[in-house]
Amino acid sequence: MTDKGTLGTGFHFDDLAVGDTFRTMQRTIVEADLAAFVNLTWLTEELFTRATNREEMAIKGRVVPAALVYSFAEGLLLPMMQHTGLAFLEAELQVRGPTCVGDTIRVECEVIEARATSDGRRGLVRTRNRVVKQDGEATLEYNPLRMLRRR
Repeated sequence: MTDKGTLGTGFHFDDLAVGDTFRTMQRTIVEADLAAFVNLTWLTEELFTRATNREEMAIKGRVVPAALVYSFAEGLLLPMMQHTGLAFLEAELQVRGPTCVGDTIRVECEVIEARATSDGRRGLVRTRNRVVKQDGEATLEYNPLRMLRRR
């Protein structure tokens, strides 16, 4: 009998190559998520906290902060790096459109850079992450550079 290790371990550097793609599970954003996030972060802008008289606002729906969308995307990606992720080093982030209460999101990833560290004991992996809503529209894009364990 061979021990296959712990379920839920993320990708090691050696598991990924430029051009590889994967996607996360989906997650619907609900009103309670918005309320909890706004209260936790103090992002109390009326765009996020006012439910009535939205006619004069640029976005009529119950829009959520892009910071919430980014945070949920990173949570959806956790299985990718569980026990193998060592550091989040940098990222550029672009908001492509609004995300509202009731939207269901997932993250689509493509490996765009993979290289060993100078000592060869770890690896650096950059992915292009697209947060996509249920209608296929990208709402957020970012390209994190992460340090991962090697096997």
